[in-house]
Amino acid sequence: MRKDNTVRAIAIASGKGGVGKTNVAVNLAVALADLGSRPLLLDADLGLGNVDILLGLSPRFNLSHVLSGEKTMADILIKGPHDIHILPAASGVAGMADLDLGQRAGLIEAVSSLDADVDHLLIDLAAGIATDVLTFSRAAQEVLVVVSNEPASITDAYALIKVLSRDHGLRRFHVLPNMVADAREGQILFQRLSAVAERYLEVQLDLAGIIPLDPAMRSAVRAQQCIFDRYPGSAAAQAFRTLAHTVRAWPRRTEGRGEMRFFLERLFADMAPALRA
Repeated sequence: MRKDNTVRAIAIASGKGGVGKTNVAVNLAVALADLGSRPLLLDADLGLGNVDILLGLSPRFNLSHVLSGEKTMADILIKGPHDIHILPAASGVAGMADLDLGQRAGLIEAVSSLDADVDHLLIDLAAGIATDVLTFSRAAQEVLVVVSNEPASITDAYALIKVLSRDHGLRRFHVLPNMVADAREGQILFQRLSAVAERYLEVQLDLAGIIPLDPAMRSAVRAQQCIFDRYPGSAAAQAFRTLAHTVRAWPRRTEGRGEMRFFLERLFADMAPALRA
């Protein structure tokens, strides 16, 4: 990694599954790359990773091989469309979904050894409020909460924000309405979630963007391609380009040294009390 890199770590989360979170992570990474950024996409749904599946990739190795000591992070790093870099998770490996503290520490140390030219670290989290989700969210500089216009999605997104703010001190969240009919529906959805969160929680929510429900996206998923390769002129593709511009314009946080290791050091700091116990 170049010494002058400034890495922005973004945790991409959702209260429930089925809201298109991994699609958001993949297409945001590609959109950032098209703008000249150098994104690294970490599939942090450790036991049920599917970033590679969405893109039609077949990695020989994944994070489970790193934990077993068979491979290094550099060994499992693969290139996706538009030269994005991907660290693939395991799929269907039950033990990966329930790592103990020592294993998580080992995984983090392995990531820290990765020498990559990166300016955006996108962490595609598992849905819900599992330990790994909370750990990565606390350590990231930004948390992007993906929500759809369904009662369960809205309720669970609120629950995720509540746990992260009440129990872990996070105060700022970016919200991304996904698969909505139009901009008006996305605005109303954001306002509903924001009004409740800001009334009952000490948090600040901002609208990161709005991704429409676009038949082109479903077709791209079936073809295992990013939206930009399948339908570059679609409404969804344009929405992701707008989101990428917005993400690049987010103010830089002052904490950390501006290198990817700051993210890992925050994870270690968070784990340290339990590791000493």
